[in-house]
Amino acid sequence: MKRILVTGGAGFIGANFVHYLTEHSDAEITVLDALTYAGNLESLRGIDKSRLRVVIGDITDAPLVDELVAVTDAVVHFAAESHNDNSLFDPRPFLDTNVVGTYTLLEAVRRHGVRFHHISTDEVYGDLELEDPARFTESTPYNPSSPYSSTKAASDMLVRAWVRSFGVRATISNCSNNYGPYQHVEKFIPRQITNILHGARPKLYGAGANVRDWIHVSDHSSAVWEILRRGTLGKTYLIGADGEKSNREVLQAILGLMGQDPDAFDTVTDRPGHDLRYGIDSTVLREELGWSPVHRDLAAGLDQTIAWYRENPWWWEGAKAETEDRYLQQAAAQASMGPGTGGDKA
Repeated sequence: MKRILVTGGAGFIGANFVHYLTEHSDAEITVLDALTYAGNLESLRGIDKSRLRVVIGDITDAPLVDELVAVTDAVVHFAAESHNDNSLFDPRPFLDTNVVGTYTLLEAVRRHGVRFHHISTDEVYGDLELEDPARFTESTPYNPSSPYSSTKAASDMLVRAWVRSFGVRATISNCSNNYGPYQHVEKFIPRQITNILHGARPKLYGAGANVRDWIHVSDHSSAVWEILRRGTLGKTYLIGADGEKSNREVLQAILGLMGQDPDAFDTVTDRPGHDLRYGIDSTVLREELGWSPVHRDLAAGLDQTIAWYRENPWWWEGAKAETEDRYLQQAAAQASMGPGTGGDKA
């Protein structure tokens, strides 16, 4: 695979994957990104321009997608609307990007016989009870609870249908919560870090008992690369790093690492329908492809992430005020609309 198209390659996980590819392969990379609020070309700073082409465009643009796929050996599909709060406020962009966009890509790789890997989320499985020892596996039934997760579930089903009906050479991965550099400040970990850097008290939904399974974004990248190169066509792989922690534990760890009192935060009314717990069993990926995470210590990974945001305010400062204003507007709108539902990928 000498020519790889990465959709959403200016977003958080996509940009980190592009950096990973430049360090672990000799592939020429094309990034297709619509540069919505969550896309940032500065996330690709430092990459050898002789190996990188950036195309600003939408994955629902069928002629553009077809033109790019026609000269590609593989497509890695990260592009998605991904924030639950935003999906509750306005679901339509999630349908357009996550469902129609994935369909558009599938039709292009079908026409040109191109290898396809689809990036998905553990949220398609719904949630688990807090005290339940079970974790999600590749055979867990889908039970999405938000507009975001339901559109990702739909896109997964499209991929499976195109594999079975049309012989598309595709794989799927469902990953747990990512953290690391280049993550938009609307998300849970960078929002708390940047609030503290700004001297603001972090806020936590409810008691903060909801559990998320955290993985460093570089470990996600290495897993995707292994699946793309050696994964069984038509198969789904779950990616996780055994990083289950409650939101409260994560926030208190961040506060402690940043020299703050672990209880220096405020609680706010919990989100209605807030998913309780996500947990990933990545046994299939580890045993079949020999993959394992490098960042096993969440505290050490958080410390590295804090250092990155502290050292790179040029990257996130511009989006901070806009993001906080948007949250205030959405909170007011949601209050006027009444109860909603949703998970908490971030």
